[in-house]
Amino acid sequence: MGQHFTTKALTGLALGVALGAAAIAAPASAATLKMAWKQDATGLDPHKQTAFSSIRLLELIYEPLVRFDKDLQIVPALATSWEFAADAKQLTFKLDPNAKFQDGKPVTAADVKASFERLLDEKTAAAARANFLSIETIETPDDKTVVFKLSQPDVPLLTAMASINAAIVPAAEIAAGTVGTKALGSGPFKLDNWVPNSKETLSANKDWAGGKVAIDGIDISVLPDETAILAALRTKQVDFALINDPLVATLVPDEPNLVLNRTPVLAYHVLQLNASRKPMDNLAVRQAISCAVDRQDVLDTASVGEGKVTGPLTMPGYTSDPSSLFCYKKDIDKAKKLMADAGFADGFTATVIAANGEPATAAAEAQVIQSQLAEIGVKLDIKMMELNVYVDAWLKGDFDMAVALNGGRADPYSMYNRYWTKNGNLQKVANYIDDTLDSLMQKGREETDPAKRKEIFAEFEKHIAEMAPWVWLYTSFSYTAQQKNVSGFETTPEGSLFGLTKVTLQ
Repeated sequence: MGQHFTTKALTGLALGVALGAAAIAAPASAATLKMAWKQDATGLDPHKQTAFSSIRLLELIYEPLVRFDKDLQIVPALATSWEFAADAKQLTFKLDPNAKFQDGKPVTAADVKASFERLLDEKTAAAARANFLSIETIETPDDKTVVFKLSQPDVPLLTAMASINAAIVPAAEIAAGTVGTKALGSGPFKLDNWVPNSKETLSANKDWAGGKVAIDGIDISVLPDETAILAALRTKQVDFALINDPLVATLVPDEPNLVLNRTPVLAYHVLQLNASRKPMDNLAVRQAISCAVDRQDVLDTASVGEGKVTGPLTMPGYTSDPSSLFCYKKDIDKAKKLMADAGFADGFTATVIAANGEPATAAAEAQVIQSQLAEIGVKLDIKMMELNVYVDAWLKGDFDMAVALNGGRADPYSMYNRYWTKNGNLQKVANYIDDTLDSLMQKGREETDPAKRKEIFAEFEKHIAEMAPWVWLYTSFSYTAQQKNVSGFETTPEGSLFGLTKVTLQ
């Protein structure tokens, strides 16, 4: 890839052509990066994985057509250029002629077509399927050109493609049914060995079209808790680590030989209510829960104040003052009245599920919320689960309430349509939809004027906060820690580890 050029805009949106990517400089000498994290991946299929721990691994192995840089600008990945038609109903990509899968075979238009057909197949149960339902046909006029014909203007489609959930996998692997049994991508690293919940060994992909990776590889250790990770950093057994626990992260700056990378992220901590179950199917009950939760107290207690209270929209350009949303200031009197109006003056009992280790604050969040809801008679039983068990229950919507950390996106539609539209593939997780939410999402999808889109999604945010199917809590930070001889790592608002491609060891 060569020099990077500015994308041309379609009615103020960067939906046009972009070329090239900055070359990654090679160091004088390379080495293997010793890395640690607490939570391991739960699977290797990039189209199906929703856990942060899985995404963090797979984004080093697989590639989408485009990706976000540290400023949330869309830049090339497998595609060197792209262009929307004037009516925003056709999107054409040119593929990098040098792109290869890690078995040496070229990435072709046929692989792109097969990947998106797999994403759209309901049987796949792809995590981001709802983002791509506007795709009507996929044409491949030659091996390096892909044309997506759309059923309607779909402004956020390009941003939705900048996700590892839209990674391109080999057509041959799809045909053989072997996607996810091994990791065969086109990204900067190859997965040489994976011992679940123990270790991963990755080697630099010498044929990566994105440039030269500066290190030889990455040896990842899965350590049982983050105090053990900090100890390993202190003794220099580990060069680089992903930190999820904000309390542990706050200790890193006290270490003279360590550097903390701390970046605000789009992901949000949330209490999900299952509005398909009684009594959460009652609007007044859900609103009472929202009024009874002190979001700042949850943040201060569970995350040692590391973050800020948020509404549903966390991305730049769309965030609002959360105090303007329904019952964002704790109001016990209002909550009790709503409970009485709903016929639950004496409260009720429910179960809240939470995952061990993802996020690190989950158990503490559940305990604070348990204490707060007790003030209105809601008795919460906390059920802690291993991450893979939690993810299974979460995807099935098998919970009364769930403490969750959900991923953010640069665009509101691609962030939320899978939950809050009638065709959303995670409707079962959300367990709530109404005509207003669905209509606003569709309007925001088609609107090309940025100012009008902001108005549409502000209305969406106000409405969903009032309907309270979920209680949004706060956004926090992504943390990584490294030895001082590690340099070049770039953080992103998505919490991505893709910046490891630029790391050098002195």
